[in-house]
Amino acid sequence: MFIRKKEKTCVGGLYDEIKRILPDASAEESLCTFRFNLDKDDPEKRIEGFFYADKKRLCVISDGELVLDIDSSSVSEIKTDIGVGCIYVSYVEKSSGIIKLICRSDMSSSKRIIHALKKLNHYLEDGKELHASSDGEDGVDRCEKCGRPFQPGSKTCMHCTSKKKVVKRLWRVASPYKGFIVSSIVLFFLVSVLNLAIPYINKILVDDYIKSENPEAVSLFPFVLVVLSMLGTQLLVRGVSMVRSHLLINASNGMIVDLRKMLFDKIQKLSISKISKRTSGDLMSRVSSDTSQVQNFLVNYLPNVLEQLILFIAVGTVILVYDYKLFILIMIPTPFVVLSFNLFWKFVMRMYRRRWQCSAQSNAVLHDIFSGIRVVKAFGMEHREAERYDKAARDERNITEKADCIWSILMPILQFFISFGEFIILYYVGNKILGGEMTLGEMTLFSSYAGLIYGPLRMIAGIPRHAMRFLTSSSKIFEILDEEIEISDREQSVDKAIKGDIEINNVSFGYESGTEVLHNISLSIKSGEFIGLVGKSGTGKSTLINLIMRMYDVEEGSILVDGIDIRDYSQESLRSQIGVVLQETFLFSGSIYQNIAYAKPTATREEIIAVSKLAGCHEFIIKLPDGYNTKVGEKGYNLSGGERQRVAIARALLHNPRILILDEATASLDTETEKQIQDALANLSANRTTIAIAHRLSTLRNATKLVVIDKGRIAETGTHDELIEKKGIYYGLVMAQREMSKME
Repeated sequence: MFIRKKEKTCVGGLYDEIKRILPDASAEESLCTFRFNLDKDDPEKRIEGFFYADKKRLCVISDGELVLDIDSSSVSEIKTDIGVGCIYVSYVEKSSGIIKLICRSDMSSSKRIIHALKKLNHYLEDGKELHASSDGEDGVDRCEKCGRPFQPGSKTCMHCTSKKKVVKRLWRVASPYKGFIVSSIVLFFLVSVLNLAIPYINKILVDDYIKSENPEAVSLFPFVLVVLSMLGTQLLVRGVSMVRSHLLINASNGMIVDLRKMLFDKIQKLSISKISKRTSGDLMSRVSSDTSQVQNFLVNYLPNVLEQLILFIAVGTVILVYDYKLFILIMIPTPFVVLSFNLFWKFVMRMYRRRWQCSAQSNAVLHDIFSGIRVVKAFGMEHREAERYDKAARDERNITEKADCIWSILMPILQFFISFGEFIILYYVGNKILGGEMTLGEMTLFSSYAGLIYGPLRMIAGIPRHAMRFLTSSSKIFEILDEEIEISDREQSVDKAIKGDIEINNVSFGYESGTEVLHNISLSIKSGEFIGLVGKSGTGKSTLINLIMRMYDVEEGSILVDGIDIRDYSQESLRSQIGVVLQETFLFSGSIYQNIAYAKPTATREEIIAVSKLAGCHEFIIKLPDGYNTKVGEKGYNLSGGERQRVAIARALLHNPRILILDEATASLDTETEKQIQDALANLSANRTTIAIAHRLSTLRNATKLVVIDKGRIAETGTHDELIEKKGIYYGLVMAQREMSKME
């Protein structure tokens, strides 16, 4: 494949440059190799630099000179720091712990550098090698065929997607409706036969009755019979067309519903990391707009194309048998139409792909603005957001205008060629009539047949426009359906009730930026324990609970629940026994009752009220005009922040989980309400494992054990009193909060 050759060349070129200075450098022995382009001392100077490290040495080359060559065993760790528009790479001396700057690069290479150094650091720590990344030299996933980078969150190249495969896959999706489709195709043939019969009946009407050589011999009954046969044929065509349309609508509607369900199910199965790379507007566009575009093509355009194509073949065959010269004259415009079709295919395809991207961006901006409309109004940014959406709408308008202008130029040219063919036929048929070789009825017959042929030609001229919309939308749909599911159930997944014992063994994890968020975390949590996670923002607390919920899979190490790796549980079994109240409370548009019952749709009203009392929200709910039937509005904005959190806590408690996770669950509560919930949690945590994250340390007063996380590592563990006695990180956090309380 092209990209593999390209990567090989790039890597080969990289090592060729390094070997000029380091003859013994080896691609096979290398643990980490990358380019950098900024001088480490002069902030404005650009250089050509190379970093090379294997099991024995660590070297840096700058502008063709070896500026650093040290023993790998003398280095304990390689560190990266993000600066302003650049990334710094430093190493830590094992003997002294001194940090020394190695090199500096701009942000275009940051992902590649971080990924490469991760492998080296892993070796420096425990002497084991990680498998190489599958990314290209720049750290960006690319298409194997054309070398273009994939869109964020995707592994599908829209430029190289086979359009034939897209159509075949749509046909497989339509397989449950083959009966409707085959029946409609049969009716297409019937309609074509009837359309061929109408001009022939008209010929009989003209030659035998209207232009009869002996009008006196013409009787009324046969004439009426011919007229009625024409009327009946027309009615039959309309009736068959109605049945055909009904069959196609049933098939296409069923297919689109199935396609939307497939898309929705696939999106729900995607990992959080995959979904977060796309906007909500983008995903909504694929589920609704793109499937509607496919449906519109299948219902409104494709049937006409099939009918016209069948008619084209049938009429062409009749004319060819009757007079091959006439057939040649009729087909004169065809090469021009087909040539135009081929010339503009790729251009139109590219145009509509760009149009789709602009439309998706416009929808994303609109969704973003409406979702944050309160923030927009609070900061008085209506005018600015109007400009932002106006720009997105203008971009979509410009590309649409460009596409439509091209068609407004192209279509009249194609129509002229088709009309020119009609003039040629008129001249040919006129000569035949004047020469006595053709009757007026025959002229009417073949003029009608010529019109039936030029109808398909006119439609063929518009195929690229409609086909590109259809294929672009279909490709976008299958791009989602083809996404690899990162977190999936194993073939023989475990489905059992859990007690709540959690073992975290040497877990390391980093997001796709490459920076490790958690490093070698080990923690044992017994069933029924209340564990408090403490630390500064960004130290990895929320990441740890995301791993326990299996929103992401660990990169190294394992997490066991009741002695079983969580990857061996079915996701439904695991998460159905975990209750969570997140820092960002989300309520669905509906009533308070519906939001609490979301965790257990079969819950009785008594159960709903019981958990509401435990969560401290029953009192404010019954004071509302509609009580539990009060509508919370979009995202729950009709309630205050504290009220939303209490409803969310009630929802989690109704779930009756074996493991309860609280991520800043009481952050928006007043002191009195916080005390009520703390008392409720103290009672509830006796029979379940509870893991709580809180910056307000008083929230964790009932915790059986506190775990302090600092820089992705466990720094301290113990009870409140034990950690205070150590006077370490936790002690500093407590003292800082006490000072803040005094200031308040």
